[in-house]
Amino acid sequence: MGRAGARRSRTQKKRPFWVELPLLIVMALVLALLIKTFLVQAFSIPSDSMQNTLQQGDRVLVDKLTPWFGSEPERGEVIVFHDPADWLAGMPVDEPNTVQKVLSFIGVMPSAEEKDLIKRVIGVGGDTVECAGDGPVKVNGTALDEPYVFPGNTPCSNDEDGGRFKVTVPDGKVWVMGDHRQASADSRYHQDDPNEGMVPVDEVVGRAVVVAWPIDRWATLPVPETFKNVPGKS
Repeated sequence: MGRAGARRSRTQKKRPFWVELPLLIVMALVLALLIKTFLVQAFSIPSDSMQNTLQQGDRVLVDKLTPWFGSEPERGEVIVFHDPADWLAGMPVDEPNTVQKVLSFIGVMPSAEEKDLIKRVIGVGGDTVECAGDGPVKVNGTALDEPYVFPGNTPCSNDEDGGRFKVTVPDGKVWVMGDHRQASADSRYHQDDPNEGMVPVDEVVGRAVVVAWPIDRWATLPVPETFKNVPGKS
């Protein structure tokens, strides 16, 4: 083949950008979907129950990879979990528009149709968690130092509806509480459900690791030091 033939062959192999664009878009969508399914997903904070750690409307990134390797939630972690027993019954759900549906499908935005919650793990399987009066919260007899509790709140809620309790967490479940203690309908107030207020580990989507949006609120979500002093398994 002469030089002219070689030039023609190379020219024929080049495709216009507009021909390759659909393929690139499909590849990007597949990659985003894989990331959403197995690695990280965005989640929008729906209420004030985790103030001041998280504000309503914050976007957090949730680590979905670790549970795939058999890791279970640990004390002190902020976790996202599926509604375990109609905790969100009666709560209004906004109908997403087309753009929101597309963005939630690829994981850039959380799905408005999924009924998920976000709370802090206080007790894991085998732990005894208790609250008396205004607190402090005790895990396996050790009082927690909780600087993340909403200013003006008491660590325990001194009421007859579930604020005073002593429970032992079964294996395969966790006990969760919101940081805004007096504005969180958490494990304390669902002790009459089939799980006795516990969240099955199988319902946990993953651990919230970073506040990603808005930018001026960017922060990591580490496990507080106080949980390192709790005896027993974690």
